[in-house]
Amino acid sequence: MNILQLPINDLHADPANARRHPQRNLDALMTSLMRFGQQKPLVIDSNNIVRAGNGTLAAAKALGWKEIACVRSDLPVTELSAYAVADNRTAELAEWDPDLLQASLVGLDEADLKSLGFDDADELAKLCDQPLEEMPGESESIADVFEVVVECRDEEHQREVYERLTADGEKCRLLTI
Repeated sequence: MNILQLPINDLHADPANARRHPQRNLDALMTSLMRFGQQKPLVIDSNNIVRAGNGTLAAAKALGWKEIACVRSDLPVTELSAYAVADNRTAELAEWDPDLLQASLVGLDEADLKSLGFDDADELAKLCDQPLEEMPGESESIADVFEVVVECRDEEHQREVYERLTADGEKCRLLTI
């Protein structure tokens, strides 16, 4: 793998990229780039079209970067398109290990959590399946939280109940006991 440092203005976002990058995502990417720098290259084709890393490209442009690290793939265009989908989808299929995630964040404050892409400790608490009182960076005064536990027949029933409740605007989390 040959990493190239290319002028950012020579690169083009993939017009067929099925992945969208709302402002929250771009803000998180910009914060990550500012804090950690670029830690992995963009994947581009022979025409300098970004096939993996379009969000990072947009964030780097917004930060005023002039150059960015890239790797040029020699896969055929159809394979590169498939790779772009696989790159995004495989990340979505990953899951957090709540205990390890929480341990990784011990000692971080609310600003640190935001710089890692978490809007607030409540969002992080849901990922870690922990009460808010136990989450890093939380103040002493935590609002009361009331819960209802629904026992489901199987995973499909659990999914149906979850989708129905979230469609009604309820905050839900899935637990398997």
